[in-house]
Amino acid sequence: MSKPIVAIVGRPNVGKSTLFNQIGKKRVSIVDDMPGVTRDRIYLDAEWLDHEFTMIDTGGIEFDESNHILKSMRWQAQLAMDEADVILFLVDGRAGLTASDEEVGRLLRHAKKPVVLGVNKIDSPKQAIDSYEFYNLGLGDPIAVSASNAMNLGDLLDAIVAAFPEETPEEKDEDEISIAVIGRPNVGKSSLVNKLLGEERVIVSDVAGTTRDAIDTHFVQDDMKFLLIDTAGMRKRGKIEDAVERYSVMRSLRAIDRADVVLMLINAAEGITEQDKKIAGYAHESGKGTVIVVNKWDIYPDKDDKSTLRFTEDLREQLGFLQYAPILYASALTGQRIGRVTELVKYVAEQQSMRIKTSVLNDLIRDAVSVNPPPMHRGRRLKIMYMTQVDIQPPTFIIFVNDPELMHFSYLRFIENRLRESFGFEGTPLKLIVRSRDEEEY
Repeated sequence: MSKPIVAIVGRPNVGKSTLFNQIGKKRVSIVDDMPGVTRDRIYLDAEWLDHEFTMIDTGGIEFDESNHILKSMRWQAQLAMDEADVILFLVDGRAGLTASDEEVGRLLRHAKKPVVLGVNKIDSPKQAIDSYEFYNLGLGDPIAVSASNAMNLGDLLDAIVAAFPEETPEEKDEDEISIAVIGRPNVGKSSLVNKLLGEERVIVSDVAGTTRDAIDTHFVQDDMKFLLIDTAGMRKRGKIEDAVERYSVMRSLRAIDRADVVLMLINAAEGITEQDKKIAGYAHESGKGTVIVVNKWDIYPDKDDKSTLRFTEDLREQLGFLQYAPILYASALTGQRIGRVTELVKYVAEQQSMRIKTSVLNDLIRDAVSVNPPPMHRGRRLKIMYMTQVDIQPPTFIIFVNDPELMHFSYLRFIENRLRESFGFEGTPLKLIVRSRDEEEY
């Protein structure tokens, strides 16, 4: 199941990023009093009352006459309506109802998506009366909140999760591997899909952002069944003249959630960018198997016999969290090495589903501790009781210890490295959970 998507929309400086951070419990958006600080959307996974969802923090709807105010506003509001499952429309209770709020409200009233109306900057119960005028928007009951001090966020989240669409289990063929093709616009995703399928099922264009939707295609190769999901690309920060790019990320995230393995495409001619790191980071954090495809290798400038080595070193340095991902240098245009894509996907899927017996894991732990004993911390030494695997996709392990606070991240990384040295797990992240011996009933 892909997680529901909640898009926070509204004018600049109404507190969208502050609210986003409060709900996400971490400061992942820049909060500033200057309007327009959030230049592009930022996303995170959140949870409320056992409901998991993805939040998109958007830049404010701008009202600069030189930027074609009405056209830009309609595009952004309409795209949020189209792509999100629930729209959180945030307004400023101190400023009161503005003409801009009314214009956005008019568009949202015609949406076929649920809208939750949040009135921010209501910092005390006495100020709640300031939210009443927003009934004029015709979007239901306004919910008075204060993002800065977290007042009434529970009521707001209750309304959001109540608006989620009913969950309908997706029928998945257990023998089929689902693949999401992800990457920035114009890195060759559609060309790669066409080459894999052997026919022009997806429009190929040199115009970045041609693919707006996630397109599912089933195919069989060497008696192995695959589901290929071609996703819309993401434009890097500052290049959002086309408002469609602001929300194309939503379907990319949904596709990653549905996939078993992702193909992370990098444009060889442009190298690794900050946006590449963001896209790959979401796949890593979602626990997905990953194959890095360096596309357009046929036009890589100044190529010599050490080009691959240099590019690999740079890629491993820039995408340090994806050290485990295999790298394929290919060209979707010429077909160079494209035949290896499904081989690597199948291999990574097998690695993601690998299970290791508890007895074997504990042999590994004993050997690891004997080679590199845990360091002392405040006069106490970490003692590892045992380790067991509790899940796959990604492989998930629980390590029971005398005191979880004694487990330093560097020693946890040492254990992960020993797991990879012993069993491979190539192409898949590993999830290591440290728990006290008292919590061993899992």
